[in-house]
Amino acid sequence: MSELRLPDVNRVMLSGRLTREPDKRYAPDATPVTSFDLAFHRRFRNRDGSSGEQTGFVAVITYQRLAEVCGVYLHKGSAVLVEGRLQMRTWRAEKGEQRSRLEIRADSVHFLDRKPEHAAGVEAAEAASEEARAERGRGRSRATRGPGKQDIEGELF
Repeated sequence: MSELRLPDVNRVMLSGRLTREPDKRYAPDATPVTSFDLAFHRRFRNRDGSSGEQTGFVAVITYQRLAEVCGVYLHKGSAVLVEGRLQMRTWRAEKGEQRSRLEIRADSVHFLDRKPEHAAGVEAAEAASEEARAERGRGRSRATRGPGKQDIEGELF
C-alpha cells in the first residue's frame, strides 16, 4: 500500500486588532522587521442556544517594505486583516532555557481602519485626493482612492 502524500499548504488569513504598539527594528543585515500582537475573536452558539465568545492572541512578524509601512501606519487598536503562513520560532532565554513560539509571518497586511489617525503624511494624501477630485470634475478620468487606503500588499494607492 502506498504512503499518503499530503499537499504542502501553510496559509493563514486572520483579522483582529493590535494589542500593543508595533515593535520596529532592523535585523543584523539591515532588513526592516516589524512585529505586533493581534487579538482575534470567535463568536459561537452553544448547544443550549446561548451565545459565547472566545478571544485568542497571536504574534505577527513582517519584513522589508511591508515592515516599514506597518511600522508607520499601525498603532495599538488598529484593525487589520493579515495573510501569511505559520512558523515556529525558537530561541534561548536569558537563563538558558529553550523557548518557542508559533507566529504568523505576514505576506500581506490589509489596514481595515477608515483613516489612519496617527500616520505621518496624511495631509499630503488628502491634498492629492482633493487634486484628483478636481481633475475628475474637469472631465479627466484618473483612478485614485481616498487618503490612507491600502491595498492588500501594504503599498499605498
